[in-house]
Amino acid sequence: MTKRKRQRVKLKRTTLVLGERTLVMGVLNVTPDSFSDGGKFFDFSSAVDHALAMQREGADLLDVGAESTRPGAADIGANEELRRLLPVLEGLRRSLKIPISVDTRRAIVAEAAIAAGAQILNDVSGLKHDPQLARIAARHRVPLVLMHMRGTPATMQKKPFAPNVLRDVTSGLRKSIAIARKAGVVKSQIILDPGIGFGKSFAQNYELLAKLHELAKLGYPLLVGTSRKGFLGATLARDGKLAPSDQRLWATAATVTASILSGAHIVRVHDVAEMAHVARTADCLLNPNLLGK
Repeated sequence: MTKRKRQRVKLKRTTLVLGERTLVMGVLNVTPDSFSDGGKFFDFSSAVDHALAMQREGADLLDVGAESTRPGAADIGANEELRRLLPVLEGLRRSLKIPISVDTRRAIVAEAAIAAGAQILNDVSGLKHDPQLARIAARHRVPLVLMHMRGTPATMQKKPFAPNVLRDVTSGLRKSIAIARKAGVVKSQIILDPGIGFGKSFAQNYELLAKLHELAKLGYPLLVGTSRKGFLGATLARDGKLAPSDQRLWATAATVTASILSGAHIVRVHDVAEMAHVARTADCLLNPNLLGK
C-alpha cells in the first residue's frame, strides 16, 4: 500500500484537501456517443437531474464532458462542444454545490466553461491538442488535470502500443507538466492522470495500476479513471465477447480499490453511490482512524 502525500488544491470558492480521504469524481457525459452511457444524459433535464443525483450519492466533484473521447471518436469541433456544454453548466450553476470539472481539450471551451462556473479543467490530451489551454488555467488560477494519451481518440487503439508503458506514461506526463509550468500554471494546481484505456493494451492498463506508486513519485496528486472501461470488459469476456459496460460494476470496484491503495487521490467513476462505499472502505485500509468519520 502507498501512503498518499497530503496536498491542497485551491479552487475559486473552496480548497480541496487531497490525500486525507479519496475524493469521488462523478462522470456526466452530455454526448450521444460515449462508450458507457452515450445518449442517456444528452438532453438538458436528464443531465441536470443526473448531476444532482450523483451529488446526493456522495460525489465530491463532477466532471462534465461534451465530446466523446472513446476509442475511434471523431472530433466534433468547438462550436458543437459549447452548444452541448454551456446550457448544462448554466443549469448546474444554480443548484449544484460540489465543484465542477470540465473535460475538454480546447482553450476556447475551457475559457467559456470557467465563465459558466467550472472550477477545474481536465484535459485528456495532456495539452497536446491545444497547449493554449494551459494559459487559460494559469490566467484563471484553476486546477488543471493532465492526462496521458498515446495518440488521439481516433487513433489511440490503432497505433502500436509502447514497449514500456510506465516509461511512456512518465515521459508523456513530464512533457505535459513542462508545457503547463511554462504557461504559468503553478505546481500545486496540477493533477496527473495516467490515462487508463487511452492508447494502452488491456494488459498495460493492469500494469499501470500495479505500478501507480511509481507515478506518485512525480510529486503530484493522482486522478485515476477505470470505470466500466474496455479492459474490464475483456477481463469478464465470455465466448470472445466483451462484457457490456453496464456489467462491469464489480470489476470497476476492484480497480478503484487497487488505485486507492496504490496512491490515487481522486477516482473518476460512473457509479457514484457504489464507488463512494468502495472508496470509504479502501481509505480505512490506508488509515483505520477514518473509520466512522
